Amino acid sequence: MNSMLRPALVLFAALSLITGLAYPLAVTGAARLAFPWQAEGSLVERDGRVVGSALIGQSFTDPGHFWSRPSATAPMPYNAANSAGSNLGPSNPALADAVRARVAALRAADPGNDAPVPVDLVTASASGLDPDISRAAAEYQAARVARVRGLPEARVRELVARQAEEPSFGLGEARVNVLKLNLALDELARAGRR
Repeated sequence: MNSMLRPALVLFAALSLITGLAYPLAVTGAARLAFPWQAEGSLVERDGRVVGSALIGQSFTDPGHFWSRPSATAPMPYNAANSAGSNLGPSNPALADAVRARVAALRAADPGNDAPVPVDLVTASASGLDPDISRAAAEYQAARVARVRGLPEARVRELVARQAEEPSFGLGEARVNVLKLNLALDELARAGRR
């Protein structure tokens, strides 16, 4: 029994060091060398202060900012510790009620906008943390943001076009990172005051 215990413990210790220490350190080191921004969490800074991550959505409710996709995380929106979808199917009355309430809120915030509401403004993503909205969702909000901020709508739409990212590998549709768009919008307002 003792002759089998020692090799088992040595093998356990060796594999623990390799898989629990050496491998994670090697992967982390390689990631920091090859992809430093991503390895550090894709943190977005403004004036030397971290204001968020490009990978995790944030809740924007001010009518002068673009609004993110709804988050299914609870009780706080965009709670990364509670990443999950709502798991409500299309025939679930709770989902239909939530969508109706979100459409009503969008219509109330911009009563003159009778365009169809893009689906990503009224439904949560699978993770509940989506940082992006479709370009159509950003353009839907452009008139409201321009009016509240006192900016020409064409200027705001131009900003949306500049911030739009093309689909990865040609799959999907153009998307806009809401945090980056709102920071660019704030910068535009700051530049206008100078």
